[in-house]
Amino acid sequence: MGERAKAPGTWGAEETAFRRILADHATRYPALEIQDLYKLVHQAAMGGEHAVGDVAAARRWLERELSSLGDGPAEPVADILSPDGRIARVHLRPYVAAGGDPLALLAAFIRTAHEHKGAQSRLRRYWAWAERMAQAGELPLSESALAHFFARKEREGFPAAHHSAAYAAAYRPAYRVIVRTFLDWP
Repeated sequence: MGERAKAPGTWGAEETAFRRILADHATRYPALEIQDLYKLVHQAAMGGEHAVGDVAAARRWLERELSSLGDGPAEPVADILSPDGRIARVHLRPYVAAGGDPLALLAAFIRTAHEHKGAQSRLRRYWAWAERMAQAGELPLSESALAHFFARKEREGFPAAHHSAAYAAAYRPAYRVIVRTFLDWP
């Protein structure tokens, strides 16, 4: 990426909103590693399109996850991922605790995977903003490490990623990525 940091007054509304999302995640999830940041940026730009190849398998995956949730960190029902507010991670523990219907969430997840069209240009733009934040010391990751990681993912065709072992152990993530308007909230 290599773009120089911009002064806060020169950021557009989209970049400002995305920086807030990244800063919030870095604060709430201090065990966040580069691949966790990539996962967040990838989901914000691409949605969950990689996750649903087989609807029956997606349902079994959700049922297994719900049956073994256990305790986790305090989380909101949803974390907004995209600067336009359209893409969100719906956290299973608080969603179910609030009376959310798992089948409605599954339907929103599947619909998102089939209807939401991600864009690599958006992924590149969001990652450039993350690099700027790292350069400014606003993320606990180095800009050069981010640049090298992203270059590797780009060579691989921008695949989806799993959470790091440290993140998974610390936060026990359990969520579905959806277009917010595809789900009636509890």
